[in-house]
Amino acid sequence: MSPKHVVYKKLSRDKSVGVYMARRDFVDHCDFVDPVDGVVVIDPVQLKGRKVYVMLSCTFVYGRPDVDVMGVHFRRDLFMVTRQVYPELQDKEQLTHTRIQRQLLRKLGDNAYPFFFEFPDNLPCSVALQPGPSDVGKKCAVEFEVKAFCGDVQDEKMNKQSSVRLSIRKVQFSPEDRKVVPVAETTFEFLMSDKPLHVKMSMSKEVFYHGEPIEVHVEINNSSSRNIKDISVSVEQVTNVVLYSNDKYVKSVAKEESSDSVPSGTSLKKIYTLYPLLTHNKERRGLALDGRLKHEDTNLASSSIVKQEVLKEVQGMLVSYKMVLRMIASGTVGSSDVSLELPFKLMHPKPEPVSDSDVDDMVFEDFKRSYLKGVVFGDDDESPTEA
Repeated sequence: MSPKHVVYKKLSRDKSVGVYMARRDFVDHCDFVDPVDGVVVIDPVQLKGRKVYVMLSCTFVYGRPDVDVMGVHFRRDLFMVTRQVYPELQDKEQLTHTRIQRQLLRKLGDNAYPFFFEFPDNLPCSVALQPGPSDVGKKCAVEFEVKAFCGDVQDEKMNKQSSVRLSIRKVQFSPEDRKVVPVAETTFEFLMSDKPLHVKMSMSKEVFYHGEPIEVHVEINNSSSRNIKDISVSVEQVTNVVLYSNDKYVKSVAKEESSDSVPSGTSLKKIYTLYPLLTHNKERRGLALDGRLKHEDTNLASSSIVKQEVLKEVQGMLVSYKMVLRMIASGTVGSSDVSLELPFKLMHPKPEPVSDSDVDDMVFEDFKRSYLKGVVFGDDDESPTEA
C-alpha cells in the first residue's frame, strides 16, 4: 500500500483563490535548488473578471514591523518574481512539471492552474534569530513566501480578503562527505619556562548532523613549568548579520567543564562528548535557528554554505560553528588563558528522494498557524510579516 502524500492547501477569505502545494521544504543541493511548484484553484464567480497572480519572494527583516524605517525596523526584498496564472498566458501542460501537479489538476478540476518558479543561485537559506522574552513582535530573519492574489493589474495593492500567503522554507542539506578530518594544534610558550605546552584537538569528520553527539579528541603535552587546570570544551555558534547591521553573535550551545588537570611534565589524552541541541538553549536570545514549518520543533541553524561568486552581503545572515578548547596555565608568575579553536559544520542529512509511487494517494491538509507548535515568529496570519 502506497503511503499518503500530504498536500497543503489554503483558501482566501472570500474563497476566490486557493493554493495547493505538495511540500513546503525546498532543498538547496549546492549545484541546483528544488523548484517551487503548486496549483492555484480559482472561483470565476468570486473573481468578477479580475486576474490571478502568484508571487515568490525572499525577504530579510529586522526589528518590529510597526515602527518606521529610521527607528528599529528594516526590510529588504532579496528576491521577488510574480507570474500571471489566470487567464492563462501559457498552456497548462507547459507549466506542469511534476507528477503530483498533474494529479492535482485532475483532482481539482477545470478551475485549477499550475505555477512553477526556479530559485536563483545566490539566495540564502531560511534562518531566524531566536527572540528573547521581551522581544514580542521583534525579529531578525530570512523568510520565503508564496502569495496568490487577485487584481486587475499585477501592481495594484493586495486585498487581504482575496489573497493567500503561504510560508515556505529553503533548506541546505549536507554536501557529499569529502572525508575531511578537522585537526587543530599549536604550541604555547610561557615566560620563565624553558619548554612549551603543546595542544592538539581533532574530530572524526567535518560535518555532523543535528542531534548527533560530537566527540572531540584532546591531546595536551605539558612540557612547560606551568600547571594546566580548568579544562573545558564548548560548541560555539557564530552568526554574522551581514546585510543590515553587521552584528555578530557568538553563543555557546553546548559545553563540558571538567576537573581534569595536567601538571607540569605530564600529558593528557581524552575524548569529550558534546550535544549541541536547541532543547538545551530554548531561552537563549540571539541564537540562529533554521526556518520551521513542520509539526516538530525547529533546531539550531545549519551551517551556511556560500557558493563561489556569490556576495556574502546578499545572504542576510551567515552561520558557522566551532569547537573551542579552553584551559588555564598557572605558575609562580601568574596565570594565562589558553584556547584553541576548530571549525566544523552542523547540518541535516540528505533525505531519501521521493519516488512517483509515493504520491499515488494524496491527503489534503488545511494549513493553520496553530499547527506550528515550535514557530519562533508569527501572528494569526499565515505570513509573519506584511508586504
